[in-house]
Amino acid sequence: MKRCLPILFTLFMLAALPALAGLKNSDCLDCHGDNTLFKTNSAGKAISLFVDAAKLKLSAHKTNSCISCHADLTTKHPDDGKPLAPVNCGLCHARQTESYNSSVHGLALKSGHDDAATCRDCHDTHEIISDRSPTSPIYFARQAETCGACHDKEAREWQASVHGKAVAAGSQDAPTCTGCHDDHKIRSLKTSSTMTISEDVCSRCHSSERLNTKYNLPADRVKTFFESYHGLAAQYGSTVAANCASCHSYHKILPSSDTNSTISKANLVTTCGKCHPGANTEFSLGKIHVAPDGQAGGVDFGSRLNRWVRNIYMLLIFGTIGGMLAHNGILFLKKTAARLRMTERPVVRMTASQRWQHFLLASSFIVLAITGFALKFPDSWLAKVMCSSEPFRRWTHRIAGIILLGVGLYHVIYLLATRDGRKLVADLFPVKKDAADVWHAVCYLGGFTKSKPKIGRFGYAEKMEYWAVVWGTIIMGATGLAIWLKIDVTQWLPRWVVTVATTIHYYEAVLACLAIIVWHFYHVIFDPEVYPLNTACLDGRISEEFQLHEHPLEPAAEQLRADPPGTLESGKEI
Repeated sequence: MKRCLPILFTLFMLAALPALAGLKNSDCLDCHGDNTLFKTNSAGKAISLFVDAAKLKLSAHKTNSCISCHADLTTKHPDDGKPLAPVNCGLCHARQTESYNSSVHGLALKSGHDDAATCRDCHDTHEIISDRSPTSPIYFARQAETCGACHDKEAREWQASVHGKAVAAGSQDAPTCTGCHDDHKIRSLKTSSTMTISEDVCSRCHSSERLNTKYNLPADRVKTFFESYHGLAAQYGSTVAANCASCHSYHKILPSSDTNSTISKANLVTTCGKCHPGANTEFSLGKIHVAPDGQAGGVDFGSRLNRWVRNIYMLLIFGTIGGMLAHNGILFLKKTAARLRMTERPVVRMTASQRWQHFLLASSFIVLAITGFALKFPDSWLAKVMCSSEPFRRWTHRIAGIILLGVGLYHVIYLLATRDGRKLVADLFPVKKDAADVWHAVCYLGGFTKSKPKIGRFGYAEKMEYWAVVWGTIIMGATGLAIWLKIDVTQWLPRWVVTVATTIHYYEAVLACLAIIVWHFYHVIFDPEVYPLNTACLDGRISEEFQLHEHPLEPAAEQLRADPPGTLESGKEI
């Protein structure tokens, strides 16, 4: 039976085609050409059924036949007494219909409000024309008239506002109904959050440099609002902080010089009192659009005094805190140097060549991290460190990348060509004992054993980090070069290779930076036994006690156990 349904439906449609094919627009206009023809809907509203043939020929649907939209129309209409179903605009305008269905109008219609605005209420029925035509119901200068059919009070208030007057004067930049409430997904803004009103609605125009310059509007209104208490509270998540409309009103927005304005001196107490009961004249004179740094503002005594206070405090802060930093920084260096002099550190842990390689690796890595994330987060302090200059950031990043790859290449040569290098890679190569040390460390950290694993020159921690650096350098180098030389790469490979390389480059950078901060910094800085720094990276030396405690299986420790600590000549390499 189910297989027969499509066949039966097709046969039905084929049978109906001859009847519908003979139904012409002129047949419909025999009745609908009468301008007195109307019906009353369930809400008691009179609906005209008149179709102006002349206007229909000029509409966007001029090539459509009646049955194109009225799919349930038959030759029996209207004698069968069955009213036609509402036109389904979504058959041709799916995206617009989807937006409408989630709007206040669409939701109201779904909930049973038959008087809610539909497509025809805004676009008309048969005389649908472009919104660029002055005769269109949604033409920028006619929107108040169209929307005012249902929202009379709001339309009158808007027409009296600075926005309405600007539109009446011919400005197409001024916000209309759809400018604030959107086109099809019409939204109510009276219950919207402060962030929605201030950031998503008002900021569309008032943060525009083009519009502010063109109409001689203050350029800092959005910025100073978000730096005020109201703006900061809104960004922090407050749902009751005042937004733009709280002070300036929603529709009847007027300049402060207009006595009817909610922000005129005569009305400020009332306006502020809505949120601040008991507000008086002095309270209402506080300025909202003044940056906290005191640089913005007027020339009145209070504004000038505020700027002087700011400048004095800036000098006080930089002078006082700068002096404190200098004092403590120098004291820290002197005390650290004195402590190092008091501690005998005769065991050589890193050679001069290894220290220089480490220094260049660390320096280039830090520069790469700052310059790379400065691009990803252009509003952060990282971008300011780069002077907010993309050419400077880009070339600094590339030069640091070349240095990193150069150090990596030199390190490979060092490992192959020198005795110290070959010994280094041999000591860093993973062995079976490392797996046992990891399990021993888990038991030690978990409190199941009181002794930690005994290691030689390098343990599992150093080996993991070393080979992670090798892996990361290869990955970051290859992907970085692919991004830099994208034109050459795409001569031989698909463009998606560069896209994937960019993703790998970013997330590998995140992984590397977090690993350095969490893992490496702990072992060389925050470990209580080396804090504030394991100075082996500076002079290559460690104490005999540290050698015996951290690397008891290394041959150097064996020699120290044979000779009592303190007998080793200072500076002698083991």
